[in-house]
Amino acid sequence: MKTSIRTLCLLAGATVLSPLALAEKSAFTKGPVIEEFGENVAVKSDLKIPLDTEFKVAFDIGEAGKNDKPSRSLNTAARFINMHARAGIPADQISVAIVVHGSAYKDLLKSDFYDTSKSTQNPSISLINALLEQNTKIYLCGQTAAYYGVTKEKLLPGVELSLSAMTAHALLQQDGYTLNPF
Repeated sequence: MKTSIRTLCLLAGATVLSPLALAEKSAFTKGPVIEEFGENVAVKSDLKIPLDTEFKVAFDIGEAGKNDKPSRSLNTAARFINMHARAGIPADQISVAIVVHGSAYKDLLKSDFYDTSKSTQNPSISLINALLEQNTKIYLCGQTAAYYGVTKEKLLPGVELSLSAMTAHALLQQDGYTLNPF
């Protein structure tokens, strides 16, 4: 009897959603620094992180969040902070900057200016506020802002404008930040 592609897909799906797989996913928790975001799990890493390590990491975000949920890309920055704090690096040794351009500008808008066809308020506000509380720098590309008619008054408090995303990355690199590829 031949096995159909549909049957193989169902078996593969059942394997992925097995109790073991779900148990592994449940090991991810929020915090410890940004308590509502940045799900992560402790890992016994073979690549040791010296406890005196100072991280200066920049994230580049060019796509807006989807489905009336906080931006997954912004959550990645929160995860970076949380997982390294969980690994024993003091929060004051973790510096994060986020450079936003393209359609991702929408995630930085006050609710009055957010796309109300999707939501009554910007779903990333709490996440952005939590990141800002951890001294994360968030820069919006000024070229993107000009293109979409975004003024400082439309941006959430704490979000800063840069001449361009390229400029922000160049200056951050000169200040010792590395670009996170994720």
